[in-house]
Order: sequence, then C-alpha cells, then structure tokens
Amino acid sequence: MNLKTAFLWDESFLWGLMAYEALKKNSLPFELIRSEDIKNNCLSNYKMLFVPGGWASNKLKSLGDEGVEEIRNFVKNGGNYFGICGGAGLATLDGLGLLNIKRRATKNRVPSFSGRIKLKITDHPIWIKPHEKEDGSSNAVERNSQSTGHIFHAWWPSQFVIQDRRIKALASYGEAMPDAFSSDLCVGDIINSKSNWSELEAIYKINLDPDRLIGEPAVVEGYYGNGKVILSLIHFDTPDDKPGHAVLISLWQYLLGNLTSISLPKNSNTAASMPKLIQGESKIIAELVEAAQDLIDIGCRNFLWFRRNSMLFQWRRGIRGLEYCTLYVLIKKISGLLDSYPGIIKKGEHDLDESHKMQILKIRETFLPFYKMAKNLLMMERIALQNGHITYEKCDDDSIQAIRAELFSNSKSYGGMFKEVINRIDNLLYELIKACQKTS
Repeated sequence: MNLKTAFLWDESFLWGLMAYEALKKNSLPFELIRSEDIKNNCLSNYKMLFVPGGWASNKLKSLGDEGVEEIRNFVKNGGNYFGICGGAGLATLDGLGLLNIKRRATKNRVPSFSGRIKLKITDHPIWIKPHEKEDGSSNAVERNSQSTGHIFHAWWPSQFVIQDRRIKALASYGEAMPDAFSSDLCVGDIINSKSNWSELEAIYKINLDPDRLIGEPAVVEGYYGNGKVILSLIHFDTPDDKPGHAVLISLWQYLLGNLTSISLPKNSNTAASMPKLIQGESKIIAELVEAAQDLIDIGCRNFLWFRRNSMLFQWRRGIRGLEYCTLYVLIKKISGLLDSYPGIIKKGEHDLDESHKMQILKIRETFLPFYKMAKNLLMMERIALQNGHITYEKCDDDSIQAIRAELFSNSKSYGGMFKEVINRIDNLLYELIKACQKTS
C-alpha cells in the first residue's frame, strides 16, 4: 500500500479549496480524486482517505451505494479515514457508518457557531508539532505548550452524540473566544454588554449560547475493521492558522507514517514565462470576476456581511452569505490559476483546451442570470431585515421567497440555480488544479 492520501473533492466547494490550500501550503502529500474514481477501485492505491467539509448528505449522494461500499472495504482492510466537519459527518451512522456516532438534531445543538474556540485535549500524537531546525528542516517533535491553551477554529459544525466507549474523544470543546460568533452575534460583545443568551435565543428561535458546546466532543478517533478513523469538527485547515496547520502535519504523520520518506510536491514558479489566455476567454473570466466581486461589494455596502479571513465572510442571519462567498472565492481562484499557471494552455497555440473554453462559456451562461437575480434579491432582503425577522428559509414577503426558491431552492443545502452554477465552476476548478499539478 502506498503512503499516499486520496483527497475526495466532490461536494466540498469552498471547503475543498480551503483544505487544498492548507495541505499545499504545508507540503502535505495528497492526490485529488472524485467519487467516480472511488467507484472504480482507486482507493487501493492509497493509505488514507481525506474528506474535507461540505454537506455530508450531498457527498453521500455523490458516492452512491457503490462508492460507500468501496470506502467501507478500504477502511476495514486497513486504510485510514480523516474527515473534517462535513467529511466527519459523512462517516457517522447516517452516512458511511464507519463509527457508532450520531449527529445531534439541529433543534438540540448550537447550529450557527463560528470562529475560535478553546479545546481540552487528551494525550495523543496529533497534539504534537514538528520542531523546525534553523535550516528549515524537520527534526524531532515537541509538544504544544499547555500554558498557551489550545485555540482552533470551528466553522458552523454539527455536534456528535457518542455512546460507544470504544470511540476516544481526542478533544472536547471549551470556552468560545470573544471574537467568535453565534449566528450573527459576536460572542465577546454579547458577554460584555451583559445581554441574556436566553432572551436572544427566544428571538432567534435557535440555540445561541456557545457554553452549550462545552465538554462536547470536537475531535474523535475510532476503528472500523483494521483502519483508523479520525473525525474532526475543528477546521485545522483554516487559512493562516499556524496551530491548526501544525496539527494537520501531525495528523498526516500519524495516519501515513514518516513523511520524510514521501516525495513531496514542489511549487512551480516558472509560469510567468508561459503563454497567457487569449483575449476572448480572458474577457469572459474578467466579466465573471467582476460580477462575483459586485455581489460581495453589494453585501458589504449594505451591511449584510464582512470578511472574517481570506476565504470566509460573516453574514447577517437570514442571508445566504456562504453561497455568495463560495461563488466569489472559487471564481477568483479560477482566474488566478489561469493567470498564474498558463501551462494548462496548449503549448505553442496560446489557447485553452476546447473543453475548458466550453466550460467557461457554460459558466457565463448560467452565472450571469443568477447574478442579476441575486443583486435584486439582496436588496429586497436588505429592506426586509428592517421590517422584521427573516431566516434563510422564511420571509413574509412572497416575492422574496419565490426568488429564493429559484436561486437556491427551499433547502438549506445547495439547490436551485446556485447548484447548477457552482457545479460547473467546481468542475472547471478541479480540472484546472489537476492540470496545474501536472505542469508543476
């Protein structure tokens, strides 16, 4: 069995790109795969399957019964599984069934927590980080200092219900940090103003108090057959989170073995001398970036969201902020790849592959109508917020509900025009990343 990681891309979108960037930044070995690859028995080439965040239910549909069985057999026969957030939820009893874990019902959990939170950790190899020599090479490992605390990021996680003593909690939730949010409420501001969480919960009609999380499992480990399974509700792949990235490195070492024996990918800086996009496709990409940026700017101007980090925004309750954020980040990434890695363009022809050109045209065909309707919807929702309480699924204005249903469907998971647009963007992004890896 090879000391390699299969990275399941499907139905991850923003979370997949976040994880990709974190693994690449830390030179951790992985290969992108899709559900169809799993159905074709590709897991026999790997030692670990990594599944990033995203809607677990959509991932399950993508895998189908055949893909689910392939993963189960892979882990049962000694392959390791690591899932973050949605990838962790996928492995629970209502998904792959790798561990005897249920997810707490939405009405009984804190459904909209996001940001930094303390962890209470147990003694385990993942809570060690590489000690770097002066020359930058990796040496022995040293434990994280207990005195500094263990603060990481959770982004709208589910919550685990565990009654199986064979499953070990590697970390449980502690106190939320002041800059964290519960829904669109800043935790520190609520505490400092001496506001009452119970009163706010009555208004929002959801659980908000982050203290409800204290003591609940955040990272767990168990076994399915001969394979290790680690499930994390903590996003160790959060951009620029050095402690989180250190844990990622430790996880890779723990689940794969000695990384020094693995040939790590090298970053390529030769793209600047290679051909660029031809004028037609360049204009279309610029048009898509401009439209995505305009949606973000409208939200910022109208106090609907603000930036939390390089990939995530915080939005007001009742607005589909994550969807707009996802569109923006993925389209910007496509633009950046086409500009920085033009090695994917046919050598000597200064032109894109025909299939990629067609995909760009199809994205434009679906995204621009979405963009025009979404601009109108955002302003309608902005005004509706002034008139009363709205959520992502409920609003007294029937015209708003009709547009929402067309753009996103009535489900909280991705649907409607948005799903068609994001699928096309995601397919192109996957192919471009794979092509860029070949040229690196």
